[in-house]
Amino acid sequence: MFIISKEDLGISIGAPISLLGMVIFMWGISINEENAVWSKEKIANWIPDAEEMAEAGRIMYRVDTTLDEPIITTVLCGSCGNISEQEGVKPKTFTCPTCSKELWQEEE
Repeated sequence: MFIISKEDLGISIGAPISLLGMVIFMWGISINEENAVWSKEKIANWIPDAEEMAEAGRIMYRVDTTLDEPIITTVLCGSCGNISEQEGVKPKTFTCPTCSKELWQEEE
């Protein structure tokens, strides 16, 4: 009967997985950015779809903030489907300009 220790079992499973991980990592960093599906212009001009969100006991909303300059934050109001865009990061409070509902207010 073939008996294998826990340490040998761990190495026999972990070693191939780590080698495969390194191969996939090297393949991933070697991919050419020009072959990417989205261009930098398309990413910079992206906004969420204007759609109403179902209420789940409170008003739903969605906040998206770009990571690259210029920093732009879009807020989708789930109540009316309005998309508001502003420069900078997520504000501490926000009221939808279309339906006048307060979406959030952060405490300090």
